[in-house]
Amino acid sequence: MTALTALSPLDGRYSRHTEALRPIFSEAGLIRRRVMVELRWLEALAADPDIPEVPNFSPDAIRFLRELSGNFDNTAAAEVKAIENSTNHDVKAVEYWIKRQLQTHAELSRVSEFVHFGCTSEDINNLAYGVMLKDLRETVLMSSLTRVLMGLRQIANDSAAIAMLSRTHGQTASPTTLGKELRNVIARIERQFRQLEAQPLLGKINGAVGNFNAHQVAYPEVDWQRLARAFVESLGLEWNAYTTQIEPHDFIAEYCDICRRLGTILIDLCRDIWGYISLGYFRQSQIEGEVGSSTMPHKINPIDFENAEGNFGLGNALFGHFSEKLPISRFQRDLSDSTVLRSLGVGFGYLLVGMRALERGLSKLRPDAARMTQDLDNAWEVLGEAVQTVMRRYGLPEPYEQLKALTRGARIDAERMRTFIEGLDLPEEAKQRLLKLTPGSYIGLASDLTRA
Repeated sequence: MTALTALSPLDGRYSRHTEALRPIFSEAGLIRRRVMVELRWLEALAADPDIPEVPNFSPDAIRFLRELSGNFDNTAAAEVKAIENSTNHDVKAVEYWIKRQLQTHAELSRVSEFVHFGCTSEDINNLAYGVMLKDLRETVLMSSLTRVLMGLRQIANDSAAIAMLSRTHGQTASPTTLGKELRNVIARIERQFRQLEAQPLLGKINGAVGNFNAHQVAYPEVDWQRLARAFVESLGLEWNAYTTQIEPHDFIAEYCDICRRLGTILIDLCRDIWGYISLGYFRQSQIEGEVGSSTMPHKINPIDFENAEGNFGLGNALFGHFSEKLPISRFQRDLSDSTVLRSLGVGFGYLLVGMRALERGLSKLRPDAARMTQDLDNAWEVLGEAVQTVMRRYGLPEPYEQLKALTRGARIDAERMRTFIEGLDLPEEAKQRLLKLTPGSYIGLASDLTRA
């Protein structure tokens, strides 16, 4: 298979953007983490003094196990898959592969039957997926999101004082600044960033139906809850004490819900930037050799934001399914979650491709202050809010109604607005403050809020 023959664009057209996800969410990535969990569980059993049949491992044995896990590569993964061809069971294939490796080490070969001891497949799988999501967050997701935030912050800081006409309901509205509008989005993204950062990642290793049934029969003297909890926490996950055969995946749903909200916020951002480019408030840098249209040579299309929007939508569709499906399982376990979990990386792949496109698009944006000023100068009616509010303060009659009669549905120029203000029975200081006001200066605390 090549990029040109790949079924999914994530492994084809966008493969360079999803490369960082392959070591995490590929089949080899899943097998590697299963191997790591199995080997670490064997270490945990050996470290417990109440399990004398697995005595403390020597430093050489521990080094062997750690190297077996740390050096696990695609060749080793292929060996596991070859075993799976006969077992038709992916986790059992991992167990058999590990046992084969332990036969080459005299000390470990004696305890090879304690590989996968007391475990059901889901004990291994849920921890492997938990570690995958942890690795995703720590090595790819947060750094990609940070780059998007950095790009937004740069533009917001540079345009904190660039006045811009607002458009509520698509109509002219009280001015803001370009920087403040971006700062609004930054605050929303930062909130999801913090929630994603704090999202607990859960795990369990408690046997076939979650009760340590076999464990307790084999070793009634062992504090299995303590051992299991310590083991799960050693992997950087939080212990879930109450499960059926499977960890119920509620935390994965929560993780995906955060990513879906993030995707929704970023879609909102892409559409607004697309609109501001259409209005001329942003110009896009020309890239040598790029073509905007196959027939209209003047065009520089906002393709990065359109690409990002589409990919965020695909990611959100998958995140929604993950969130709705994964927490549901018939009785103590069914297998419908297994095939869905294998597609987790696809959802995150689309999110990552979208963020890369957004990051690329942001780097090309240049605010056009002159174009924004032009629109402001043609919209003196937006000062109607300020004038009627000052009139209210000083008790003038029907302030809203007077400004409505003057401005609603009409284009007001500077002279007409100032004539109206001069005719008001206001204190001189208040009148002068209104007379000095322009659409471009009527921005409230927008600049301060942007820089706060």
